[in-house]
Amino acid sequence: MTDFAQDVKQKADIVKIIEGYIRLRKSGSVNYSGLCPFHKEKTGSFSVHAVRQFYHCFGCQASGDVFSFVAKIENVSFPEAVRIVAQKSGIPLPKREFNSPEEAAEARLRRQLLDLHEAAATWFEEQLRGPEGTLAREYLTGRGLTADGMKTFRIGYSPDSFNALRDKLSGMADAATLRASGLFSSKEQGDGTLGPLYDRFRKRVMFPILSESGKVIAFTARTLESGDKAGPKYINSPETPLYSKGSVLFNLDKAKTGMRQLEFALLVEGQMDCISVYLRGIPNVIATSGTAFTPEQVALLRRHTQNVVVNFDPDAAGANAAEKSIALLTEEGFTIKLVTLEGGLDPDRFIRERGVDAYKAALRTARRQSDYLIERARQLHPGATAEAKLKAMNFLLPHIKRIPQKLLRDQFAADAAQKLGIDSSVLREELRQAAIKRRDHVDLRPSALSEVERVLIRALAITDPSFEDARRAAVNALATHAEWFEQLGTFPALIAMADRAAEEPMDLITDADQRALVAQVLFAEGEPPSADTVRGAIQGLERQRLESQQRELRAMIAEAERRGDFAELAILTQKKLELDRALRKLDN
Repeated sequence: MTDFAQDVKQKADIVKIIEGYIRLRKSGSVNYSGLCPFHKEKTGSFSVHAVRQFYHCFGCQASGDVFSFVAKIENVSFPEAVRIVAQKSGIPLPKREFNSPEEAAEARLRRQLLDLHEAAATWFEEQLRGPEGTLAREYLTGRGLTADGMKTFRIGYSPDSFNALRDKLSGMADAATLRASGLFSSKEQGDGTLGPLYDRFRKRVMFPILSESGKVIAFTARTLESGDKAGPKYINSPETPLYSKGSVLFNLDKAKTGMRQLEFALLVEGQMDCISVYLRGIPNVIATSGTAFTPEQVALLRRHTQNVVVNFDPDAAGANAAEKSIALLTEEGFTIKLVTLEGGLDPDRFIRERGVDAYKAALRTARRQSDYLIERARQLHPGATAEAKLKAMNFLLPHIKRIPQKLLRDQFAADAAQKLGIDSSVLREELRQAAIKRRDHVDLRPSALSEVERVLIRALAITDPSFEDARRAAVNALATHAEWFEQLGTFPALIAMADRAAEEPMDLITDADQRALVAQVLFAEGEPPSADTVRGAIQGLERQRLESQQRELRAMIAEAERRGDFAELAILTQKKLELDRALRKLDN
C-alpha cells in the first residue's frame, strides 16, 4: 500500500463511507449492521467495526477494509477505490506525474472542462429558482417533479440570452477552452474564421448528464416553446473531450447501487422516463437518452449487472430501438426481459397516471426475450400462410443466432416453431438447424405437396358434372373457413381455383411457383376424388389446426403459471376447454 493510500485509510471513516451506499444501524458500542449489498437477504448479516475499520458479512463471507468495499461495490480497481475514498473524505489527491507534456495538457483541459460544467450546472440551477425560471418550474411541476426532485437531478434553466453564461464563465478559462467545452457556439465568418462565442443553450430546461462518478460532463436542453421558431425539441451537448454520447448511460451514477442490490438494471429510453421512475422509488433505472444502444454502453453496464429489463416506448421507433438493444445485450450473454405498458404509454406518463404500484406490477409481468420477439414476429408478419411463417422465422433467426449458448438457441427455435404454428416437420427442422448452426436466414423452397393439397387441387380442377359435389365441397370449405387453409403452401392457388367459373384453373394462377405445384398434381391425376374423400381431407386439416392451437395454448398456460398471472390463466384454460370440445366434436 502506498503512503498516500495508508494516509487515506487512517483518515477515512469506514462507517460514513459505507453509509453512503447502504443503511446502517448501531448494534453495540462500536459496531454497525445492515443488509449486505453483495447478496440478497432479508435479515441483516452485514457488520462494520467502527474502531478496527473493517466490515464482514456473516452470510456471504465478504470481508475487508474501506478500499475493498468501495472497489467491490463500485467495480473499480484499487487505485480508483483509493481516489474515491479520498474524495469522499475530503482528502486532497496528490499531484499526478505525466509521461509527456501532451498528456499533462490533456489532463489539464479535462480538469478545466469539468470545472466549467460544474459552474454551468450550478448557474442553471440558480436561474431555475429565479424569476426567469418561472415558466420552466411550471413545466416541470406539470410533469410531476417536486423541488426536491429537481434538486436531486440538478435540473436547471438557461435564460433567453446569447451571452449570460459566456460572461459568467469567461473568467474561468480562455476562449479555446470555452469553445472546447461545447457550452457555446459560434458562426463561421466570411474569411473562414470562427466568430465570437455565444451561449449554445437558450430559453430551455437543462438536464445535466453525469459521468459514472457523478461529475457533470454534458447537458440535454428541452425547449419550452412550440412552432417553427422554437427549434428542435431537444438539443444535446456535442462530443467533447469529456463527453461521448455512446459511452454514457444516464443516471448510472445513482442507479449502480440499486442495480447490485436488486440484481438487475431497468433500461428505459428517455431521460424524463428515467427521472420519473427513479424519483418514485425504483433505484435501478438508467436511460439511453434516446440514442441507439452501443457496445460501449453494454460494456459499462456489464460492470454492474448482467440482468436487464427493457421498457422502451411502445411506438415503432421504440420497438426498433428495443430490438437493437436486445441484439447487443444478447451477444454479451445478458439475461433480458421486456415490458410493454398498457395503453401504449411511455414509463413517465404511465407512472404519473396510474401510480408506482401499477408500474411495479407491470415490471413483474416482464416477458422473456424469446416471448417478446416471437410476439413481435407475429405482429410484423401476421397470418398463417407458409410465406408469413417463413418471414416470421427469418425475423427471429438473427436474434436466435446471437445467443452464445447452443442449448438456448435450440430451445428458442423450438418455442418459436410451436408459437408460430409451424406444423411442417420440414420447416421445423429447417428452423432448428438454422438456430444450431447460427444461420440468420432460411430460404423457401418448393416442398413436397401434402395429400390434403393434392386432394383439394384435384377437386377444384373438376370439370365433369358427375363429380360436381366433390368440387362444391372444396369450394364451400374455402369460402366459409379460409383460415383453415392459410398454412398450406398452395393457399393462393386454391383460392384462385375456388373462384373460377368455367375457366381453366391454370389460366387463373399467375405466380410461377404456384403454377408449378398445381401442374405437378394435374399431370399426375387419375380419377377425381369423391365428395367423401374431400370432406375427409378437410376434416384432417381442421384437426391439425386445432391441435396446433392446443399446443400453443399449453405453452401460454405454462407461461402464465410461471408468472403467477391467475387472471390470464383462467382465460387460457377456458379457451383450452373450448378447443378440447371442438376436437371431440370433430371426432364424432
